[in-house]
Amino acid sequence: MEARVARLEADVAHLRGDVADIKTDVRALRDKLDGHAVRLDAKFDGLEARVTAKLDKLEAKFDAKFDGLDAKFDGLDARVAAKFDKLEAKFDAKFLWALGAGGAVAAAMFGTMARGFGWI
Repeated sequence: MEARVARLEADVAHLRGDVADIKTDVRALRDKLDGHAVRLDAKFDGLEARVTAKLDKLEAKFDAKFDGLDAKFDGLDARVAAKFDKLEAKFDAKFLWALGAGGAVAAAMFGTMARGFGWI
């Protein structure tokens, strides 16, 4: 039994040594990553600033283009409205002419029928 306990104590001693080495490696790795994290944060901040500046510039370009399109569409809207007003005026004139012509045809037909049936 003594040999077993001695062997377990030796294994535990090895495990303690290995754990101590792992702790040392983890601390060194953490310190190294902390240094990199600070540098990465600075790089990401710079990248974010550049991307934001470019997006703002692009947004300004789009706004300018769309403002120009709004003006063009307003002009187009005015021209289309003028054309429809002209067309409506022509349609009104043609409608009145057609109504008058239809009335004249109906009056002529009724006159002919009245003469044919001897009403007149």
